[in-house]
Amino acid sequence: MKLRLLFATLLTLGVAALHAADRKLVMIAGPVSHPPLMHEFKAGSMLLQKRLDAIPGIKTVLITNGWPTKIVDGKKVDDNSVFEGADAVFIYSDGGGNHFAVQKDRLAVLGALVKKGVGVGMAHYAVEVLAEKGGAEWQEWIGGYYETKFSCNPIWEADYKSLPEHPITRGVKPFRTKDEWYFNMHFRDGKAGVKDILVATPSDAVRDGPYVSPKGPYEHIQAAKGRPETMMWAVERPDGGRGFGFTGGHFHLNWQNDDQRRLILNALVWLVKLDVPAGGINSAPVSDVEAMQNLDEKKVNVPKPAPTPKAEAAPAAKAP
Repeated sequence: MKLRLLFATLLTLGVAALHAADRKLVMIAGPVSHPPLMHEFKAGSMLLQKRLDAIPGIKTVLITNGWPTKIVDGKKVDDNSVFEGADAVFIYSDGGGNHFAVQKDRLAVLGALVKKGVGVGMAHYAVEVLAEKGGAEWQEWIGGYYETKFSCNPIWEADYKSLPEHPITRGVKPFRTKDEWYFNMHFRDGKAGVKDILVATPSDAVRDGPYVSPKGPYEHIQAAKGRPETMMWAVERPDGGRGFGFTGGHFHLNWQNDDQRRLILNALVWLVKLDVPAGGINSAPVSDVEAMQNLDEKKVNVPKPAPTPKAEAAPAAKAP
């Protein structure tokens, strides 16, 4: 009886220790944005989370519709308790001047996490902040940021013909996808400590625009014709944390590309400081059915029907 009790206790302690060792990844998907199958932050995050949850040693917490909040005394307030024990934070959302991560005191909240060595990853529009509100932090935390009118955002087919040696690229084959691939990021001075992950060369036509917004073209983008550009990068910070920026993710169906999906799964596993297997994360394919699950409810602009022509009055009958 004592031996059985001792065994049960040891087993419980072992499970608890294993659970305590799990790396916690907080994933934040942004609110509804853009037409259907674009900026599907919730659906994209959910299909990534589903595959991450099959990996031993990682625990994911997914927040949808922006920064975590709770109701206190009938008012909605930030719920920063979500970040307790986090090893990394991944944000896939809209950005720019309205980036939810730079509102209120949230830069300070993220900054405190970074000082503890917490990893930070940003995807698509989330890499964009204002130079004076988040720019310096993004450079420190993930290596660089999208700066409006300095960077550009054309929709084009990037051909990633080769990939560097890095844990994020393990098992990933060269691929090409059409996306709103941002480039000409505002990196740290001299691109210090920044490791290029995805690099491709935009055509002259891509540089000549139009870009999504503002339409452009910008002279400094045109002047760099023929230059390879970085669309994903990674950093290892002095505080011990890691960071990455990924500029794709505009078109939801690109998550069906096995290599693009594996690349991001590898990046998220690397971000929480787990070992990425030599062959990369084994990611189940995304079927057409799964790709259409969990999409945001979005209003679609339906053209108004043309007005029905008024019937002309019948000519009056002539008197006999």
